[in-house]
Amino acid sequence: MMKPSDYDVAALRSQSVRVWDPLVRVFHWSLAGSFFAAYMLGEDGGALHQSFGYAALGLVAFRLLWGVVGPYHARFSSFVPSIGSFFAYANDIRAHREKRYLGHNPAGAMMILALLASIIATGVTGWMMTTNAFHDAEWIEDIHEALAGGTLALVGLHVGGVIFSSLRHHENLVKAMFTGRKRAE
Repeated sequence: MMKPSDYDVAALRSQSVRVWDPLVRVFHWSLAGSFFAAYMLGEDGGALHQSFGYAALGLVAFRLLWGVVGPYHARFSSFVPSIGSFFAYANDIRAHREKRYLGHNPAGAMMILALLASIIATGVTGWMMTTNAFHDAEWIEDIHEALAGGTLALVGLHVGGVIFSSLRHHENLVKAMFTGRKRAE
């Protein structure tokens, strides 16, 4: 039998709060779509591959701006951890005592930074291949392809981290990235 105070805890857990604004969510899924479209088209995709690559760069430029002027949970200042807090969080994960974050946890925040940097580098090297100076530079193409593969690996780690955190904290983070809402407690 539940006591009245148990009802209060259960009610609090069922409440949700808005965490990610619509622009962050549209950015997230648009970037995922742009990157995967460019990746799947590959070099044979020609102008369409380039268009998806430029779209990804444009989306990242928007996100960098939104990370400065957007709402609280979108701002880098609200979630980018220090190196020390990142390693402390990693140690807490190993000890099964990591705390739940309403916004991004330190590992997720570092992944965001790594993904943004990787997509920028991939896009810039792709653009370089369209210039006269680097059009026939095979080493730029090799770097571009390696960066695209590295970005794909980071995406795999990101998805794994989302699944891990969702299971560990009993919440559906994929759903939260669609709705923008997470459990209040």
